[in-house]
This record gives sequence, structure tokens and C-alpha cells, in this order.
Amino acid sequence: MYVIVFNCSDGLDYKSLGRMFSGLAQCGCWGCFDEFNRIDVAVLSVVAVQIMTIQAALREEKEKFMFEERMISLKKTCAVFITMNPGYAGRSELPDNLKALFRPVAMMVPDLAMIMEIMLVSEGYKDFKVLAKKMYTLYMMMMQQMSKQCHYDFGLRNIKSVLGCAGALKRKEPEMPEQILLMRAINDMNAPKWVSQDVPLYQALLGDIFPGCELPIPDYGKLEETINQVLVEFGCQRVAHSIAKCISIYETKITRHGNMLVGGTLGGKSVCWRTLAKAKTLLKASGQEGMEKVVHQIINPKSITMNELYGAYDLATMEWTDGVLSSIMRVMCQDEKSDEKWLLLDGPVDTLWIESMNTVLDDNKVLTLINGDRISMPPQVRLLFEVADLTQASPATVSRAGMVYFDPTDLSWEPAFTSWVEKFVTPESRQADVKALGEKWIPKCLKVRKTCVELAPIVDPNAVQSLCRLYECIAPRVDIESLGEKAGEVLERIFAFCVVWSLGASVTEESRMTFDQVAREIENVFPSSQTVYEYGFNFEKCEFGLWEDRLPNPYKPPEGMPFHRILVPTVDSFRNDFILKCLNGKHFHSLLVGATGTGKTVAVQSAIVGLDEATWTSLTINMSAMTSSGKTQEIIESKIEKRIKNKFGPPGNRRMLTFVDDLNMPRKDQFGSQPPLELLRQWVDYGCWYDRQKQTLRYVLDLHLVCAMGPPGGGRAVISERLQSACNNICFVNPSSSQIKRIFQTLASNKLNDFRMEDIKSLAEPLTMTTIKLYSEIQENFLPTPAKCHYLFNLRDVSKVFQGVYLAQPKLYEEKEQILRLWFHEACRVFMDRLIDVEDRDKFKLTIDNCMDVGLQVRMKEIVGDDPDMVFAGIDLTNPEAEDPPYEHLQDRKGLKAFMEQKVEDYNIMFKKAPMALVMFKDAIDLCCRILRILRQPRGNALLVGVGGSGRHCQARLASYVADMKCFQIEISKQYRHREFLDDLKKMYEITGSKGMPCTFLYSDTEIVEESFLEDVANILSSGEVPNLYSNDELNAVRASIDKPAKEAKIPPTAEALYDFFISRVRQNLHVVFCLSYIGTTFADYCRMYPSLVSCTTAIWLLPWPGEALTEVALKFLTEGELEEQYRVPVAEVFGNAHVAVTDYSTQMYAKEKRMNYVTPTNYLELVQGYMSMLISKQKKLGASADKLRNGLSKLDDARVQVAEMSIDLEEKQQICDKKSKECEELLVVIVAERSKADVQQAQVEADSIRIAKEEKETKVIADDATRDLEKAMPALEAAMDALEKLDKKSIAEVKAYAKPPEMVMKTMCAVMTVMEKTPSWAQAKQELNDVQFLAKIKGFDKDNIKDATLRKIEKYTKDPNFTPKAVGNVSLAAGALCQWVHAMKIYAEVYREVEPKRNALKRAQDKLEAKAKALREANAELKKVQDMVANLNKQFQDSNDEKETLTKTAEELLLKLDRAGKLVNGLAGEKVRWEASLEKFDAQQENLFGDCIVSAAFMSYAGPFGAEYRDELVSSEWMRCVNELKIPVTSGFTFSSFMADPTDVREWNLQGLPPDSFSTENGVLTTSGRRFPLMIDPQNQANKWIRKMEGPRQLKVFDPNSKDIMRTLERSIEFGSPVLLENVGQDLDPSLEPILAKNIIDNGAGGLSIKIGENTLDYNVQFKFYITTKLSNPHYTPEVSTKTTIVNFIVVEEGLTNQLLGVVVKAEEPHLEEQKNKLVVQVAKGKNRLVELENEILRLLAETKGSLLDDLSLIDTLQESKVISETVTEQVEVAVQTMIKIDAARENYRPAGLRSAVLFFVLNDLVAIDPMYQFALDAYVQLYAQSIEKSAEKKIAVGSLEERIEDLNQYHALAVYRYGCRALFERHKLLLSLHLCSKILQSMKDLDDQEYTFFLYGGQVLDRSTQAANPSPDWITQAIWDNITEVDAQLDSFKGFQQSIEQTMRDWKKWYSSGEPEKEPLPGEWDGRLDALQKLIVVRCIRSDRVLPATQIFISLKLDQKYVEPPPFDLDAIYEESTCTTPLLFVLTPGMDPTA
Repeated sequence: MYVIVFNCSDGLDYKSLGRMFSGLAQCGCWGCFDEFNRIDVAVLSVVAVQIMTIQAALREEKEKFMFEERMISLKKTCAVFITMNPGYAGRSELPDNLKALFRPVAMMVPDLAMIMEIMLVSEGYKDFKVLAKKMYTLYMMMMQQMSKQCHYDFGLRNIKSVLGCAGALKRKEPEMPEQILLMRAINDMNAPKWVSQDVPLYQALLGDIFPGCELPIPDYGKLEETINQVLVEFGCQRVAHSIAKCISIYETKITRHGNMLVGGTLGGKSVCWRTLAKAKTLLKASGQEGMEKVVHQIINPKSITMNELYGAYDLATMEWTDGVLSSIMRVMCQDEKSDEKWLLLDGPVDTLWIESMNTVLDDNKVLTLINGDRISMPPQVRLLFEVADLTQASPATVSRAGMVYFDPTDLSWEPAFTSWVEKFVTPESRQADVKALGEKWIPKCLKVRKTCVELAPIVDPNAVQSLCRLYECIAPRVDIESLGEKAGEVLERIFAFCVVWSLGASVTEESRMTFDQVAREIENVFPSSQTVYEYGFNFEKCEFGLWEDRLPNPYKPPEGMPFHRILVPTVDSFRNDFILKCLNGKHFHSLLVGATGTGKTVAVQSAIVGLDEATWTSLTINMSAMTSSGKTQEIIESKIEKRIKNKFGPPGNRRMLTFVDDLNMPRKDQFGSQPPLELLRQWVDYGCWYDRQKQTLRYVLDLHLVCAMGPPGGGRAVISERLQSACNNICFVNPSSSQIKRIFQTLASNKLNDFRMEDIKSLAEPLTMTTIKLYSEIQENFLPTPAKCHYLFNLRDVSKVFQGVYLAQPKLYEEKEQILRLWFHEACRVFMDRLIDVEDRDKFKLTIDNCMDVGLQVRMKEIVGDDPDMVFAGIDLTNPEAEDPPYEHLQDRKGLKAFMEQKVEDYNIMFKKAPMALVMFKDAIDLCCRILRILRQPRGNALLVGVGGSGRHCQARLASYVADMKCFQIEISKQYRHREFLDDLKKMYEITGSKGMPCTFLYSDTEIVEESFLEDVANILSSGEVPNLYSNDELNAVRASIDKPAKEAKIPPTAEALYDFFISRVRQNLHVVFCLSYIGTTFADYCRMYPSLVSCTTAIWLLPWPGEALTEVALKFLTEGELEEQYRVPVAEVFGNAHVAVTDYSTQMYAKEKRMNYVTPTNYLELVQGYMSMLISKQKKLGASADKLRNGLSKLDDARVQVAEMSIDLEEKQQICDKKSKECEELLVVIVAERSKADVQQAQVEADSIRIAKEEKETKVIADDATRDLEKAMPALEAAMDALEKLDKKSIAEVKAYAKPPEMVMKTMCAVMTVMEKTPSWAQAKQELNDVQFLAKIKGFDKDNIKDATLRKIEKYTKDPNFTPKAVGNVSLAAGALCQWVHAMKIYAEVYREVEPKRNALKRAQDKLEAKAKALREANAELKKVQDMVANLNKQFQDSNDEKETLTKTAEELLLKLDRAGKLVNGLAGEKVRWEASLEKFDAQQENLFGDCIVSAAFMSYAGPFGAEYRDELVSSEWMRCVNELKIPVTSGFTFSSFMADPTDVREWNLQGLPPDSFSTENGVLTTSGRRFPLMIDPQNQANKWIRKMEGPRQLKVFDPNSKDIMRTLERSIEFGSPVLLENVGQDLDPSLEPILAKNIIDNGAGGLSIKIGENTLDYNVQFKFYITTKLSNPHYTPEVSTKTTIVNFIVVEEGLTNQLLGVVVKAEEPHLEEQKNKLVVQVAKGKNRLVELENEILRLLAETKGSLLDDLSLIDTLQESKVISETVTEQVEVAVQTMIKIDAARENYRPAGLRSAVLFFVLNDLVAIDPMYQFALDAYVQLYAQSIEKSAEKKIAVGSLEERIEDLNQYHALAVYRYGCRALFERHKLLLSLHLCSKILQSMKDLDDQEYTFFLYGGQVLDRSTQAANPSPDWITQAIWDNITEVDAQLDSFKGFQQSIEQTMRDWKKWYSSGEPEKEPLPGEWDGRLDALQKLIVVRCIRSDRVLPATQIFISLKLDQKYVEPPPFDLDAIYEESTCTTPLLFVLTPGMDPTA
């Protein structure tokens, strides 16, 4: 049978395991899964199902089965085995469903003695029994007596390896005594791992067990010789200890393939394994048998992640990526060469990674990977671990590996020192001197170091190494040999100096005195006036001199240097700089340790500045808690380039000084390692690390480390000694008081000497001393605590005070008081602004007052005057647009306020799309000026700490605007991640670095999508540089962008210099304003993990707004809203009181219910703005309603008046009508006579007209005939005329020019002359041609009158065939045209002669016709006169008749109107009365609106998170009281729901599922009418159901936080205006919802709105609604969430639930009643809604009527119809209401059942306070109640009264609830459920005294025992009992005299007290009959508290039933019967429980 062993790890997923199980099932082999419980529990649950599937298939004997959606074959031999060690760190408990599938086999502790016997005899030992006993005894004694070390193992694996070694020795040396062989095997396998203290004990035990036996000294011959040889080669000493350890490694490697070298740093581990490897290689080369060449690979497993170490799947693509270790192992194991391959794992060992090596380390020798790969390890591959300790390794790991322990004390410091002397000290003659100096100085200094305190302790060998390194730096600078006799003395001085700054460099300031004493005791080479630390070595004089003498005195900073760049040299800075530069010069790493502000960073920066740029470059890495090893490697690799093959280094073959700041900040992992530091250590030790993508080795050359860190503590960790040992540790002590004074007095003098007044100049020293004193007092009195974690003060804060003083301009500050005032202001800003409460700030003011009194002889009051909150700012009130305004005291508060308000106005004009509604009250102005002060400072950054809505962002934006800076904010979207954040940072860097424009980066903790964001911000604050922000291409673009300013600044054109210049511009122009909330633990965590958030910013803690601010804000809005003046002040006062009251109630609610509610300024602003908008809205609404009623009443009044007027009008019109009738009859006679005359005349005219028309026709025929003939000649004529038109003077001149014209021209001109009746000659022609009018004559020729003679003359020309226009035209165009004209004239004349007679005849006919027509016109004129007269008469008649008809009709209409008016007026009489009453009510309401709106606005702003009880108290006890006290009109008996909710809306909500109680109605209003989107706390899902029904018709979109495409759905809904429901949210809302929740709506003008979400700008539809619900019953939402949403508490209340459950019981008991009720509810709701609609319709019609109401017939009909419908509906509603009253009365009979069931639900609901698991859903409870109703009805056979039925139901349901609750409770809580259920039932029945029950729960608590009576019998009455007795007597009336009774009947009470079950015994005396059951329970509580539980059971049994104290047994059948198919059963199991068993 083939067995596959697999070592499991936490990286395994169910898919990988599924593939393995599939393979096992198909091949039929066994699988052994070792360390199975390392797999994640979630994966194990799925694994259980997979294995169950295989087992089921095996049971059913299937050949194929479905596994993981694949059909696979099955071999019956397959099996799965699990091996694991329970209880280790990082191990899971196997789920019960998995345990049930396996048969557990407990592996017993083995019988070691028997195993030893068996193995010894099998190895050939004859005396095996005795030897086994000896060995067993030795192991037991070692286990018991030796010290407990993590690397000790006395288990079976160790014994087995020892016995295996013994067998090998037996076979090798069979003649050797068996005792000696075994003893040697035990020693060889165990001795190497003993710590020094255990060696003597071990040797004694070995001697006792094997008496008389001496261990032979083994001869390793050639190996030992080679080891010695290699040590010499390595420059090491041939120390016996090292040689022994090399041989120990060699021996353990023979028996174990995995070995661990354990021990502290510098203990010789690395030297030994390297020596052994080299020795074996040399021996192989020399042909030594059994030796092989050794090759090795090194990994620090903690420098990379687990996935990078072993490999992992890409979860997105499921693509496998190999790990570093797995790829190296694969290569090594596949290499078949005989070379030994050592894989060295040099790093901390912990269970996270080492457990995955277990199968490699044990006999399997297989590395199993989670992708299923198995790498078998051949014999030539060995594992070697180099580790400091094994505290984090499991016993399983320790037992698998061979151990060799290296104790640094065994090696000591001498060998390394000696080796160094031999290697470095020249000439050799001086080596003895240096060794002697070492022996003289080092031991004593090392000894005194043990008594000294070190911030980062270093081991002794490290200290000596540091000495050697420093000596290498110092000694070469002095030519010792040239000094002659003084050489020894100078050498010692140099050595002593190096000792002080190596062995003594790491100690603290206090311990330096101790070290100084010892140094002087050794040899007094230092001058005696000061400590040895105050002296530096003078290389020229070869003697010591004070460091201070080397400082410039006095120091004056260079002119014009910015304050932040001024460095005042001090002794500390000078000597630290000297030591650091010495070490850097020799390329020795250094570690600078010191508190914040001690100059570590400055020292390193100074060292960097001093580097030769040709040979050096630099890199700064700022570490934080989140820095990872990958990030660190990435940062370094971004600054290096490939040189050759796998070797990388800084560009230009230079060295790179890498400054690692905050080295100990990276957070330690679960096992105490710091991966980034492990990466650095791997590089320090081996010069390389691994390419994480390619798994290849990378050597990094020319790197030099300078590290800095603060003292461990807080967020800073203790770093690895192994890393520390590579560095020289220098402790940066806090500067002495004299040095501090020197620094700041230099700064003060430098500034104040610029002033003219002497008294100002003289302030330098007192100001310095006072500031230092103040700083010391603050450090002492304001200590950091968890709540005040930012109370971290250092010398940077002192410098910030002076930085503020430097802003003073000498021309403006001419008085001493002005400077003192400025200094006081700066001290307050630096120190006081971060203090978290008024108490601390008052304490600070007292402190600064005392300091000023002592140091400056002036008191605070004299400086600040009447304005303690002085404002200094760079603002010029006289010239607001000044470019660089001076920093001065602004005393004109009104002017400052006006300035700020103007700036707000300007800001809103500039940023129309995102205006800020700011009220610039005093505190807001102060905050803005403080932020402005920070922004105006070089590298000024602000940390604003306050709750959301406190104005942090707005004031920061305003301050940026005032400072003329761009304010940059990131925009979070759903896909916003680190890449997008970096892109935004690049934009900022472009603005500030490339463009050189100042910019504010406004960042908030709500925008921290990933923790890496904060790390980048911390980097910006500390260094200005974000690591790896730019790619190489982008870097080139960045450098190009600053080319011009760099040239102007004379920056060298190198890549590094340009980038540094770019970063310096960024630091100069970029100001970070970080807004942080102090709610929760994040503030403290961030301060701890990212120190730069505090150290590199100026913190401002925003206190709550004071009362004056609240009032001022309110008054501004009220004034702008034009509220009546008399109400402004009282309303503002109410607002302030309301805000404070809500804060108090929130505190109460948290204390009582642990429900958190934040009250922020945003709530207050919403209150004020909401009030004004609500008031205006309500006034408009009420005004409109009143106007409608007034209009309606006016119309009715008008109708009444019109009726009276119409009656009079009707009478007058009737008289006029009679008169007109008579006139019409008379006129008719005249009309008839005149009309007959006209008819005769008209007939004659018509006959003449017919005759003339006939003659007209005849004439027209003649005319047409003549015209037709004439038209024949017209074409020729027109053609001729066209030709003539083309002629001009030039053409005529052409003809005229002929002296002798051509024949055709001559002929033509003669023809023309003939036509014109002139002489036909050329002379005549020429004469005519000379006439300028010739052409005009031709064109206008009288063609009608050509004579016959002329015509005949023309013919002789025209008949000539050559006389054609074409022929003539060929000679001359002009002549051709004239020829054509001649032809035309001839044709026309001939035609004209034919037509002329006809025309004459036509003329005659026309003349005759005209005469007749004239006569006809005269006849028509005469006829018209007659007709006009007739028409006038007709018109008179018609007008008269029409007037009569109109009057008749008007009279009829008046009659009709009178009739309609009567009906209308009488019909609307009822409405008139009601409208008048309503109008009076509206007028009263208008007046009361001022108060009503206050309470309603406060309710809308604040009441949402509160429960019903708190809401009622807030309204009645706080808000209404305050309104009434200030005499603001308010409605009597005001309720929010009736004021804000429209009854029709409420009825709709009720129909949609909202409970009808007032609390739910309030919630409905808050949800639908709030200014912000609602966030509903909805554990019972009521709000969710209501929203779904209410918004369902509008295509409601529903999703939860885990849904896909949330933002896309939201964006579509915003555009289309559809509602959205986001359900089941947790305590954190997605940051990408921010713009939606904040309603950042942009007004585009013309009514268009838009909103910007991420990169998208969308049209905003005002119909969009956004609802959010959470099922959490008590969520803790941050202030930021509270300010952006309206949190509404939808937790069900008793009243609402009672009504719901009443409906359930009535529906079950009397379904027809409930059905009828439901129908009537709908009917009444619809009817009332219809009535409202009808009334509105009537009022609308009345309002829209133009003119008289009585004129509009359709209106009157509509009004009448509406009135009829209204009366009908009213009648129906009244009937329905009466019916409902009857039904409700019938339903009310069931109310006790509804009430009891509601009480019982709240009993279950209260259980969540005990355990969060105890949560009961309302839906499930309603289902339970329905079951109770049904089942209780089944069990009741006899039909009793309704009361009996309800009593039965209540009893049955109470028991059902008890059993239902018991199922979900732990056993210990079941009695608590019984008691709570009992008490609530009794309370609902008014059968429980609350005071007594409270006493029972809490007992008697005595706070002051001085007045307490003496204890009469302390022997049995304890103090607690006596307290209870005295308090019960004092507090409860029913117990009066109880104390006296006990004192008088002490014996009886003691007897009762002493009984075993006192609760069952009668009480002594009268008390048994006097007290009821609860009171007797109180007696037990007071005297025998140990018997309270049994007594409680008796009480419950008595009050309810015995069943309530007997939890039901588990009954799966009953549970299954009660369950449904839609609700899963959830079993909470303890180990071993099986509900199905």
C-alpha cells in the first residue's frame, strides 16, 4: 500500500485539498495529513463535506461517484489519516462535523525504557537491560533537574537518534566497552546543546550514572587539523570552543539532516558553519574519504512573506507562483552531484513558517507544497538553521532537529578582539600595546556597563566590535610612530577616546556619570574638569580638548536663512556629527538611538550634506508600523541599478548612504519578528537578498546603513540583537540645560537684535529661560495617557515657539509688551491647542502664568488684557488683498469678522459648485486663523483632531483660500485604491514641485481606504518624499519640469540633485492638513504607529462649540432668514439649550443602554437651517391653505351679494324689454314700403346689366382677332430690337468710321434712311450716325405710321436676296442689326395695314359699350341708395329686436342664476361654517408656528437615534419647557407626528406596513422628510418591509454592501430619480458613498442639478431617494456617519408591537372580524383621502374661477357634483368609522393577549444584553405566537368565555416562549430567563413592586458607614449581610423594623441562617406572615445570598408554574415540527454534541 504524507499549512484552500482527496480516491492509496489543524477552520468545514462524500460512496460500494462536480472513479482501498498536535499556537480546533468522520486514536506517552531496550538489543548491545535502565534514569534526571530551555528535547526522537548513533559506534568499534559507547553516543548527541550553566550538572549526572567510566577523547585527526587551518585563513583565533562547536555540527549532521545552531548574537555560529563547510571542501580536494565539497544557499525566512517563501496561488487566476525556498530546494534536490548542499535558514524560527518544514525534518524528508508538489530531499541535501532562540518553535520542531548551542559567554570578546588586532594594528610591534590596552580597559568597562542603563542594550562582543571599528576610523589619522616617547601615551588616549564612544556610547545621560568614574579609575588620561564625554581628541596636538571650544562663539546664522534651516551647533551635535562622519568614512554601519527631538535626523542630514557627491549618494527610508519587508526592498531597489549579472548597486559606481529612520517602528508580527529589519540583516550579513518575482539571488553592493530609532516603548519595538551587532550604537542623549539654553538663546538673540528698542533686545535670555521652564513644566505635568496619546512634547515644540516669534517685523513691534504678547500667543498655539479639554487648558494657563511671573516678571493678565484668546495672523485688515501681510495682533474683532465673512463670500463666488455656508463666530475665526498660521509657516502641517461636523474641513479650505493656496482633496470611489492615491499625490507634487505653487493637502481619516495611504502621508510629513512614487520615465519628466527653476537656483544638473531640489520645493509648498477623529482607538493607534503625525505637525484639538457660539450661529441664520426680530434671541437661546440637552441625554442613553449617539455642530447647523426652511415652508403651506379658504369664502360672499343685485336688475330689464317690442313693430311697416320700391328698380338694372354683358363679349371677339394678327409681326420686331439692344456707341462708331463703306453696309444704311424717310445716301446716313440719339431714334421709331410709299421703297431692298441680316452681319455686326431692323419694320408695317380696320371697328364698339356702361353705373348708384336706406331700416329693426331678445335672455339667465345661486349658497353653507372655523384655526397655527417649528426642527435634527421614552422626555421636559419659559408661541399639547405628518400620508404608510403607533409615525416622518438620507436601525426588519412596499411602485432598487456594481446602480438611480435601498450595512459605510450621503449637489443654473461621484459628473434628479438599513440592534456609528445621515431608531416599541400582535390573535381567533377591520381600514383611509381631495378640488375650482362664480355653469355643476359626492363619502366614512368602532371594541377584548405577547417578545429581546448571540427575530416570534394560538386552541376542548380563552392563550404562549428561549440559551442563563420572564409578566399585571425588585437585583449598598448601626453579631453576620439588613430597613416600607427584629430575635434568625435550605424554612416571628413571596426572596438575598438561585426557583414556581424552572430537554422532533422550510435550524454545539444522535 502506498502512503502519501502531506504536511499541511494555513495556506491550503479547499480546492487544493479537494484535488488531493480526488487523487487518493482514484488511485486507492492512503493519505496522511500531518498538522491537519493548521488549516483554516473555514476550509476544514468544506473538507468535512468532501470527506463525507467519499465515505458515503465507500459505504454504498460505488465504482464511480460525483465529487466536486466531477464524476470520478473510486478504489475501495483509499483512506485518509490525520496526525496533529492539539493545543499549539496557531492551531484550530477541528469542527465537530469533521471530527465525527474520523476515529480518534490517542497516542500514549511511550514506554521509553522498553523502547531503549528493544533498540539497544537490535543494535547488537548485549548488556541492553542495564544500559537501557541507565539511559532512562539519566534522561529522567536531566528532564527534572536541568534548566528549562526551548531548544532542549528529551523525547523519543532524541532518544532514537542517540540509540542510532550508539548502534553506529557499536558497528564501528565492536571491541569498545558497551557502557563507553552508549555514554559517548549520549554525550555526542546532547553535549552540544547544553547552556553553560547546565554543563556541570550534566557532567555530574553522567558520572553518577556511569561511575568509573571516562569518556575517551575522540581523535578527529585530519578534520580538526583542517578546521584549525581554515580558522587561520579566516583570520580567526583557534579557540577550543570554536573547534569543538565545528565538530559538534559535524557530528549532529551525521545523525540529523536538519540541524539548528542556536545562540545569541556574536556567539560564533556563522564562523563555525562556514569553517566546517570550508574544511570539508578542502578535505574533499585533498582526497579525504567520506568528505564532500560543500555548497550553500542562504535565506532569511522572515525577510519575505510565507507566500514568497513557499509559493502560492494567485487567487484571481489560480496561477501558481513558486516560492524562494521551494525553488531553491527543487534545484538542490534535483542536482545529482555528490556535493553536500546546505540550505541555511538564517532567521527567527516560529511556527508560522517552520511547521511547513516538519515533513522535511522528520523521516519523510519531503517538502510538500500547497499546489500538491512534493520535493524529496536526497541525502546530500542538508538543512541548517541559524537562530537566536527557539521560544516560538513548537516541541514538534525542536524534536525533529539536531541542536548545537552557542553561548556568547563561552566565546567571550577576546578572540574577536585579538583577531582584529592581528589584522588591523600595524606595525606588529604595536599589537602587543593595543592588546594590553584592551586587557586594561575593556573588562572594567564591560563590567560597569552592566550597571548602566541603555536605551537599546547591546551585548559585550558588539560593544568591543564597536570599539575596534571606531579605532580603525580614528587611529590612522595620527602617525603614532613619529611621536617617539609619547607614542604609548597618545595611543592610550586614542584607545580611551574610542572606548568612551563605543563601550560608553550606548549608555544614557544618567549612566554616563557612572561610566565616567570607571574610565578615570582605569587611567586618568582625560582632563578632570568635566566628564570624559565632554572631551574630543585633538589630532594636531594629540591631546584632549573640550568639544565646546570647537564651537563658534557666538554663533550667528547666515543672513536670510529660513528658520527651519537654522542649525545652532552644540556640543552634542558637534561630537555626534564627528563620530558619525568617522564611521561613515570607513563604511561602518551606525545606529543612532535617542528620544524624539535629540537631533538624530539632523546629524544624519548633516553627514549626508558633507558627503562627496562624486563618490556618494543617499537614500532616506522612513519606517512606520505598516512598513513591510517588500516595501523596504522596493524602496532600496528603486535607487540602485544592475551592474553585472546578479550584482546591483547605486548608479555611477558610487556608495549609497541609506538612512533608515524610525528603525524600530515596524510592527512586530505574531511571533515577535520584524520582517523589514530581517531583510536589512540578511543584506548586512550576506550582502544579498532575493528577487521576489524570479526567486533569484541579488547581490546589493556599496550600500551603507545609518539607522535611527527612538527608545523602545509605545509603538516602538525592541529590535533584534543580531541586526544591532552590525552597527555602532550611539545614544543621542537629551541636550543639557546649558546646551538647550545656548540653542534657543542664540535663536532669540539673532531675531531680537534686529529690533530698535533695547528693552526688546534684552528679552533674549528671559524669553529663552521662560520657554525652557514652560517646556519642562509641561513635560512633567501633561503626561500621555490612552486618551491623551498625543501629549508628546519635545524640543521641536520649543523651536516652534521661537519660529512664531521670528514672524515679528521690527517696524511693527516697538514695545516689549508686543513681543511678550506674541510669545504668549505662540506658546499657546504650540502647547495649548493640542490639550483635549477646558480643564487641561486652564491648567496650562496657570502654568504659563507662573512661568511668566518667575521668568519675565509679568503676569498673563497684564499681557492678554480682556482678550485671553488673542488672534495673531498674517492678515491686513486695511488692505485685504495685500500679497504678504505682516504677522501681527488683530485687535479689531469686528473688522476681522467682516474680513472673514467677505472671504467666505468670495470663496463661494469662486467655488459656486461647492459653496460653504459658514458662520464666522469667534471660535470659528480663531480656528481659521490658527490653521492659517500653520499654513503660512515653512513646512507647516496641521493635525486637526475633532469629531465629524466640527468644521475642520471648511475652516481648512477657508484658511487655504485666505492664504491663496489651492486646496487639494482626494475623491474616493468604489475602485479607489493605492494606485489611484499615488496618482493623486503625483498631481499634488506637480502643483507644488513642478509648478512651485503653494497647496494644501486636506486629508481625513475617513479617506483611509488602505493603511498604506497613511504610511504615504506620514512619509510626506517626515521627509516630503513618497517612496517609489515615480517610475524612471516619470522621473525624467519631473526633472525636466524643474529645469528652469533649478538653473535659477544654481542646482547641479545631476539626477539626484534635481530630484532633491524637486522634493525641497514640494516640502516648501505642500502643507498637509490631516483631519482626525478621536472617536474609538484609531487616533491612539495612528499616533503610536505613525509618530510623524504628531512630531511633524502642529496639533489642534477642536473643543465642543461653547454656548455663545451656538447662539451666535443661530442668530446669524435667523437674521438672514428674516425671522421677526422679537423672536430671534429667544429662538437662538432655545436652540443652544436644545443642543446641550441632547448631549446630556446621549450621555444618559449610553450609561443606561450602551447606545452611542454623537451630537455634532452639523446637527446644530441642521437644526438652525431646518428651522428656517421649515418655518417658511409651513408658513407658505398654512398661508396657502388659509388663502384657499379665504378665497372660497370670498367667492361665496360674492355669490350672496350677486343674488340680491340680480333680483333688482331682473325687474329693470323686463320694463326695457316691453318698450323695445313696441318700437320694433312700428319700424317694420316703414321697412316693407321702402323695400317694394327698391325691388322694382333692382329688376330694371339687372336687365340692362345682362344686355351690356352680351355686348362686352362681342367686343372682346373683335379685339382678340386684331391682337392675333398683330402678334404675327412681333417675333421679327422683337428679334430686331434685341439686336439693336446689343449695339452701343462703339458699334455705331465702327460703321461711321467707314470712309467708303462696303456695299452691304452702304445698302443697309440707305434702307435705314428710306425707312426714316430721309435721303438714301451715305452722306445722309453718316449725318444721322453722328447724332448721339441715333440708336434711341431707331429703337423708338413710330412703326405704326409708316407710309405706303415708304413701304414700297423699302421693298426694293428687302427683296434683294443678299440683303439679309446674316449676310450683312458678316461684313459688319452693327450693319447686320440695322438690316434686321429694316426687315422687321417692313413686316410690321404690312401686318399693321391688315389689322388697322379691325382696330377701328373695335374702337367704335368700345365707345358704344362705354356709353351703355356709364348709364348702367348711374342706375346701380341709384339702386344702392335705395338699398342702403332699406338696409339701415333693417338694421334698426334688427338692433331693436336683438336688444329685446338679449334683455329677454338676460332676464331668463338671471332667473336661472338666482335659482343656481340659491342652491350653491345653501349647498355650501356647511362648508362655509367649516371653512371659517378652519380659517380661525389656521390663523392660530400661524402664530404658533414659531414654537412648533423649533420643537419639530430639533426633533428632525436630534431625535432619530433615541427611543420613544427619550424622545418624549426631550420634547416635553426640555424643548417644550424651554419654549414656554421664553414665551415663544407654541401649540398646546403639541406632538411632532401630528404637526409634521399629513394624515393622508400616515394612512398610506399604515397600509404599507408601518405600525400605527406614534413612535413609528415619527420614524416615518424622519425617514421621508429629513434633509439627510435616512440610516435606519432596523433589527426587526420593519423599516425594510415598509420601504419596500412604499417605494415598490417606483421601481425600488435593493442591494446590500456585498452586491456587485453598487455604484453603477446608484448612479443610474440618481439620474433617473428612482429610489434605492441599501440594506444590512455594518458599522462602517463605504467611503465611495460619501458624495451621495453628503449631498454634494452642484447647481448648474436654470434649474439643473448635478453631482460628482468619483470621476463622473451626473445629472441629479430630485426624485432620487436613498434608504439605508442595518440589522444591528446597537450599532456604533462614528460622528462622520451621524452627520451625513439621519439615523432613525426603528427598534420596535411596545405599543406598536401590541397592535401588531393583536392583529395576529384576532385574525386567528375571529378571522372575519380582522378581515372586515382590514377592509374598513382601507375603505376609511380611501374615503378620508377622497374627502380631502374633493375639498381641495372645490377650493381649487373656486380659486381658479375668473369673474362671477354664478356665470360658470360647468363650475357650479362640478361644485354641486363634488358636494353630492362629498356628502355621500362622508356618510360612508361615518358608517365605516362607526362599524370600526364596534369592531375595535370587539378586538379590544383580545388586547390582554396582544399586550402579554408583546411583553414576552421584549423579554427575549432583552437577552442580547447577556450575550450577543441571544438575538431573536420578530418574524420568527410572530410565527411562534401564531403556533401558540393554534396549538392552545387545539388543546382546549370545552368552550369557555373569551376571558378564559385569553388566559389559556397567555399561559400557553408564556410557556412556549420560555421553552423557545431555553433552546437558544446556555444552561447558566436559563434561570435568568425564567426570572426576567416572571418579573415582566408581573410588572404588566401591576403585581410587582419596582422598588422592591430593584433592591432584590442590586442589594443594599452603604456609602457612608459612619452613621450605620453597629453589627450585633459579627460572628455570623458579615459586613455585606449587615449592609443589606440596614439598607432594606431604611429603603423599603414593608421592611420597617426588620433590623430591630433581627437584633431582638437573634437566635431565631441565626437558626434560620444556619439551616441548609433557608428558602424553604418559615421566617422567624411575624415576618413569615407579613412578607409576600418577593419580599421573602429579598430576605434570602440579604442574609443568605448563596441560596438566591434556589429561592428564585421557588418564587418563579409560586408566581408562574414549576414548569418555568424546569428547562425542557432537547427534542429534535419537536424542533423540526415547529420549523419551516424557509428558515434554517442553527445548532450551536459544544464539542462532542451531535443533535442527530
